[in-house]
Amino acid sequence: MKYENNRSGNGGVLILSNDDEEVGRLTYTIFPDENKLVISYVLVHSKFEGKGMGKYLVEEGIKFARENNWKIYPHCSYARSVMQRMKDVDDILLER
Repeated sequence: MKYENNRSGNGGVLILSNDDEEVGRLTYTIFPDENKLVISYVLVHSKFEGKGMGKYLVEEGIKFARENNWKIYPHCSYARSVMQRMKDVDDILLER
């Protein structure tokens, strides 16, 4: 599996793919004045659902945010659910 971060201005898409095709994507918006990254949407293509791929995308989003000293607001309900179950994100997770 490999990740590609297609960033354009204050937004972007993290794409997870295998050797042959896209597995899923996470869309985000950055608010630099607030040091915040908002996860807008997480999508895993149906043939890859139920295999933890969405969680991998959220983890990559967390890594990206940490590298840039941003906090994360998970607007996407899936991302919020995943992050609320994680034990090591209290320093980065914004509830509002």
